[in-house]
Amino acid sequence: MVDSQSWDWDPGEKKISIGSWKDEYQWVEEPYVSPDGEKVAAIVNIDEGEFTVCVNGQTWGETVFDKIWHLRFAPDGRLTAIVSEMGEWTMAVDGVAWENKFGYVWEPRFSSDGASIAAAIQQDMKYAMVLNGTPWEQMFSNMTYFALSPDGQHTAGAVQVENVDSGEIHKFQEGSFTAAMDGNPWDARFVNVWNLAISPDGQHLAAEVRLNLYEYTIAVDGVAWPTRYTTVWEPVFNPTTGAVVAPVREKGQWTMAENGNTLWDQRFVQAWHQMFSPDGSRLAAIVAPKYGRWTVAVDGVAWPATFTKLVTDVVFSPDSRRIAALAKDDETFRVVVDGSPWSDRWDMVWKPVFSPDGKDVAAKVEKNGQYTFVVNDRVWSGSVDAAWEPVFSPDGKHLMVRTIESGEYVRRVMPVSEITG
Repeated sequence: MVDSQSWDWDPGEKKISIGSWKDEYQWVEEPYVSPDGEKVAAIVNIDEGEFTVCVNGQTWGETVFDKIWHLRFAPDGRLTAIVSEMGEWTMAVDGVAWENKFGYVWEPRFSSDGASIAAAIQQDMKYAMVLNGTPWEQMFSNMTYFALSPDGQHTAGAVQVENVDSGEIHKFQEGSFTAAMDGNPWDARFVNVWNLAISPDGQHLAAEVRLNLYEYTIAVDGVAWPTRYTTVWEPVFNPTTGAVVAPVREKGQWTMAENGNTLWDQRFVQAWHQMFSPDGSRLAAIVAPKYGRWTVAVDGVAWPATFTKLVTDVVFSPDSRRIAALAKDDETFRVVVDGSPWSDRWDMVWKPVFSPDGKDVAAKVEKNGQYTFVVNDRVWSGSVDAAWEPVFSPDGKHLMVRTIESGEYVRRVMPVSEITG
């Protein structure tokens, strides 16, 4: 994780004019803001086929690319983008392109500290992953679903290792897919391989696999669980024990399984998007206790409150004690904390953010095209044209909000009590 202790947490405002950028360039694309709030950046077009990035009003030096897309700040504050030079694609970091170039690059991913950057690549109709500019030595005829290890040292993908003609149904059923970590494929073959997870220590790889036309399970390091299911969803590793947990469907209902054994006695119409608390002691998942009603279950016990459309963006507090999520009821969104929905309803809400001590919860919200922030069900008095998710100070006493107001980017640090009262 990124250490925010060194960021400027003194209360006050910093402003950068971005409205004038439209007069300086042919066009300006969507702006992005650094995690510490000190930089605002956007892809800009200088001339036909000439693009660069403008950061706080300054471009990436003399560097010009044929095309730039997917501009993003890494967690450590470095500014990254997928760029094209002379028809070849690569990643640029703070304006400096990786030495290796490829036919195409997509799905960039960052380690939690931002030190590692991975992406999927295609070269001469072969596919692989690239980590910090270095591609796998072995490439594959097809690759879908990608993973970067929590420590940022390993990458994985679902790859095709046997060529199958469209009419060779028997070869398809024998299995032509597997998973590869750091370019090394498993020996085992499966009919299909989907979402993958790499263990916290980077030593193990798990994936959803299809064994035949009708049976599914989870494979870990190429070894399938002995139990077969009618369907499974994406596996995750317990951060403390290393056990693998996945949602599984059996006898028409969903539950959780751990290492091939039933973990929850409770059954649901649907269960997915499970996650462990930071200390690994609790397991939460999005579930449907009955058809058309959604909520969160914690260690198999569903919240009493249910919602009609969806539940998403579940997050644990840093101390593992509390849980927040977003819920859509009919056509409006709400923040739900520990099973209790907040009073206000919004056109859109973004992922809730806990303070370091877990006491406070904040979220970016939108209604009628205007954005603001909510903390502990209290609404900030301001209303802005655009905004990014709020950030708590390390001591939890202050909140940084990053907004665009009347053509200006504004970085504002305020006491949390300014909103909560």
